[in-house]
Amino acid sequence: MTRAFLLLVLLVASLGAGSGDFHRSMSSSPTRINPLLATDSASSEITDWIFNGLVKFDANGSIAPDLATDWRFEDNRTLLFHLRRGVVWHDGAPFTARDVKFTYEMMRSKKVVTPYKSDFKYVREVEIVDPHTVRVRYSRPYFKALSIWMMGMLPAHLWEKESDPMRSRLNKLPVGTGPYRMRKPFGINRRIVLEANDRYYEHPPFIRRQIYHYIGDPATEFMMLKAGKLDIGGLSPLQLDRQVGEEFKKRYKIYEQPSHSYTYLGFNLRDPKFRDPRVRHAIALGIDRQESVDLLFFGHGKPCYGPFMPGSPAYPSDFRPETYDPKRAKALLLEAGYTPKHPLRFTLVTNTGNMTRIYAAQIIQQQLRKIGVEMRIRTMEWQAFLNTVVFPRHFEAVLLGWSLSLIPDAYPIWHSDGDKKGGFNFVGYHNPEVDQLIKKSESIVDPEAFGAIYRKIFRLIVADHPYVFLYIPDSITAVSRRIEGVSPSIIGIEHNFIDWKIKD
Repeated sequence: MTRAFLLLVLLVASLGAGSGDFHRSMSSSPTRINPLLATDSASSEITDWIFNGLVKFDANGSIAPDLATDWRFEDNRTLLFHLRRGVVWHDGAPFTARDVKFTYEMMRSKKVVTPYKSDFKYVREVEIVDPHTVRVRYSRPYFKALSIWMMGMLPAHLWEKESDPMRSRLNKLPVGTGPYRMRKPFGINRRIVLEANDRYYEHPPFIRRQIYHYIGDPATEFMMLKAGKLDIGGLSPLQLDRQVGEEFKKRYKIYEQPSHSYTYLGFNLRDPKFRDPRVRHAIALGIDRQESVDLLFFGHGKPCYGPFMPGSPAYPSDFRPETYDPKRAKALLLEAGYTPKHPLRFTLVTNTGNMTRIYAAQIIQQQLRKIGVEMRIRTMEWQAFLNTVVFPRHFEAVLLGWSLSLIPDAYPIWHSDGDKKGGFNFVGYHNPEVDQLIKKSESIVDPEAFGAIYRKIFRLIVADHPYVFLYIPDSITAVSRRIEGVSPSIIGIEHNFIDWKIKD
């Protein structure tokens, strides 16, 4: 009996198919269930069920009320929040302005190590006006002034008793205001049970319990899904097209949406060959993005043509991308001095452990060969790739990916300041106009004005071809047909989970 089969038998026995519980899987255990400290995917996912911020994204991707009912800018450096009345923590204590101020002060405490500190770098003061009103003063106008308050709030009355926030018991058994709560601390590689919060301010979730089952092996997770023992699960394009049949589709409804990530080919712009914009342009025209999507994802994805999320305010609605044009690509290479006897040659480096990227590199290699470009492929283990190739800038071209945000921040990747040791502008992109617009946008608090500037940044970056933006794969999710109320949106399919119901 194989280990995977034995695990499957044990899990099936523990799941209780068709119960009133909602069953899902996690591939790793959380580390800390704390909005200030949750940096891994498992911790972040559980944290989101337990805590609320002052604001959140609504189904349309706009910032909407959460623990704050409304807000206004008194001037471009002062933000006033009115807090929701009647909200209580899971232990019954009331949520007040003191919790907001305490959360901010813990964020900036030297006792807390978190990458989220930088988001609050321009907050000068959080002032309690009264128990349900908070005034936030900034040292300068800041485009993230509102969105940073999506950070989950912590209960001051519990956390002020903790001397070591990084090791607190509250990171294992958290207390929040969110739609679900925990009754006992989580254990490593053990299931986690979330129970509905009957005092949740919107309404108690209709699904009374969520059970996260630890399944470390992807093959076992897929078997569990096929066996109908999970209520939700992700599918790869290969699984959807080749490995599930009609019985599966009778049991699950499939939801498919663009993922919030893209893959790109990045040029080392310090390399003499890639300083020539004609060379970068030629390579972009010589890559058939749609063919890559069809081969890699069986059509379950879309070509990517720029750095910001399609459909967001930062993406120009009238943008018409250049598409595959091998004839023009050859002409540009000829202009740049490359001929069949003197072809363009370069090496593309990517990481092992991600077969999709390796297959993408092989497809690009074949496509570029048709326009006379000789591209070699080199693969490396992830940490070695980052530490010896990417960050030291020891490459000609790399194949990597970035996430896409509804509120983009171009500074780390596209501003010249990011071209430094440890910085994310490792391709060495420098455009003074882009730098100026990024700096200007940081002081814009009006969303419309911010979007207008970012649309200009988008066009400038695309015209410079520092990357070949390749593809945005689809996120494919199977949800049990015993669930009703699913309503997909730009922020995902689970945004209205508290309204989901299990059919009788």
